[in-house]
Amino acid sequence: MKEISAGGVVYRRNEEGKLQIQLIQDRYGKVSLPKGKMEAGETIEETALREIVEETGLEGVIIAPIDQIKYQYEHDKHGKVDKEVHYYLVEAVGGSLQAQVEEIRGVDWFDPKEAWKRQKQSGYDNNHRIVAGAFHLLGLQTD
Repeated sequence: MKEISAGGVVYRRNEEGKLQIQLIQDRYGKVSLPKGKMEAGETIEETALREIVEETGLEGVIIAPIDQIKYQYEHDKHGKVDKEVHYYLVEAVGGSLQAQVEEIRGVDWFDPKEAWKRQKQSGYDNNHRIVAGAFHLLGLQTD
């Protein structure tokens, strides 16, 4: 069985014009990125944007694809599942920041250096290259 999810690294420029990166804290307390499963009839891009709205309250536009993460996991009913997660660089253009409490513990904006530090300290290893890819697209350094 194959399962496709999508999400993004969301960024904005605040009132002072400073670039900020959004990170979420998932239900396990880890630093993560908004993402979720594709629904019937959706494109991968539509999935990414819908999940960002659902989890963070923000509307965005896709700027560029970043990368994919692929892995396998064991499902109770379906057995082995091939999971594919597509990530995009997404600019926040509307909505208001609000965590979906059923899915995540929190969501906030961070200065890029702080976002990278948090990702390295308490994020998922397989998200390091996704966040680094977003930084590269934004012309930012990771170290």
